[in-house]
Amino acid sequence: MFTEAEAARLLRMPQRTLGYWLEGGIRRGVTYRPVIREEPRGAHAPVTWAEFVEAGLLRQYRRKNVPMRELRGFIDRVRRDFGIPYPLADQQPYVGGKELLSRAQDAVGLDADLCLVAYVRGQYVLTPAADAFYQRVTWEDDTAAAWRPHDDPQSPVLIQPGIRGGRPAVKGISTEILWEQEQAGEAVSDIAADFDLTEEDVVYAIAYETSARARAA
Repeated sequence: MFTEAEAARLLRMPQRTLGYWLEGGIRRGVTYRPVIREEPRGAHAPVTWAEFVEAGLLRQYRRKNVPMRELRGFIDRVRRDFGIPYPLADQQPYVGGKELLSRAQDAVGLDADLCLVAYVRGQYVLTPAADAFYQRVTWEDDTAAAWRPHDDPQSPVLIQPGIRGGRPAVKGISTEILWEQEQAGEAVSDIAADFDLTEEDVVYAIAYETSARARAA
């Protein structure tokens, strides 16, 4: 769906980090296999929707040095347990598979800061980072149908495969187009009327685009 550079921009993370998660690499003379992909596919290979969603989970942890071997072992085990190529982009582990996730974490000795689930008061619960990711995703039949790039949980801005080429949009209308209309001097009320949106939709779209451009500057 995306080029590596575009995926990194939408995820608001360094392209080098995303490339390392997707392709692996060599550090201090040691070769590391990819975290997200089963095998490297080349630096110019497009980033698929499932890979994009899994990267969206990993970015929630906001750590500079992600332990590649631990994560690789963890994802390999979860992939095997659930029989899903990209298990962290599927709803099953987060809903009915928390105990299996916990076992996988323990088996590979995953750092506590990177765990997806914790055992609290007799039950398995998602950790804050995993829950924040889960809430960003719109799930349909266990599949990630959309991902919210905006930090605001009330934002209607979504990235969906097959809609606007996977670019951020509100109800199918590109946030970039809405932002450009506002920059051209159009009133929010007029933009909303022109695109059959609510004023709140337009305000969220403009806020998202403004924030994205501020980070890129």
